[in-house]
Amino acid sequence: MNRTVIVHPDAATLAATTAARLLVRLVDAQSTHRPVHVALTGGTVGIRTLSEIAASPVRHAVDWTGVHLWWGDERFLPDGDPDRNVTQARQALLDDLPVPEENIHPMGPSDAHDSPESAADDYQAELARHAESGVDDAGPALPAFDVVLLGVGPDGHVASLFPGHEACDVLDRTVVGVHGSPKPPPHRVSLTFAAIEAADEVWLVVGGEDKAPAVARALDPGDTDPLPAARVLGRHRTLWLVDAAAAG
Repeated sequence: MNRTVIVHPDAATLAATTAARLLVRLVDAQSTHRPVHVALTGGTVGIRTLSEIAASPVRHAVDWTGVHLWWGDERFLPDGDPDRNVTQARQALLDDLPVPEENIHPMGPSDAHDSPESAADDYQAELARHAESGVDDAGPALPAFDVVLLGVGPDGHVASLFPGHEACDVLDRTVVGVHGSPKPPPHRVSLTFAAIEAADEVWLVVGGEDKAPAVARALDPGDTDPLPAARVLGRHRTLWLVDAAAAG
């Protein structure tokens, strides 16, 4: 199993080094292909990582006009709601980057869709519009994600794929509506495992002592009932980037 675990001393270092790692990954990717596709994550560490990118001089080495930004999941709330991942990402970073607006792909808000399923349908269609033809016509219709960033919850969830939730069993879609989320708000939109695992690299960025039991279980090869976090693997690389508290 191609998983690498890197432990950082604290959450601040975790965010700073993840930001630096992502910037270098983008620069390297742009030396070989364009466009570059990245799926962002929310949460405390995820947004702090975006703030670190905003503060880094290395961000100017990236041609942001050739970067497409997506999300692994989103809260089904009105546009501009402060709890939406895209709202927080714009405040932390995106409003200060020269990324063309058409390259920013937020999941649909509740004031533009009558259900999470409607937003999921639209996002699935948007992903398909940017799919790289001829790569794997038998696979899901997706852009060639260079990196998918994910947080991990104390219960081991990733994106909005919660343990035991029916969304974890969806195999024929790349995006799904989620109801009854154990973490508020109850209605969400999420990439499925099929979409996440099509990425070249998946990075799980985890900070905090409350995450330590989930990290330990997810990395236990003998666990017979794997958590969602244990199920996700990138096609070529899977990085667990954790702070010392989450590493237990």
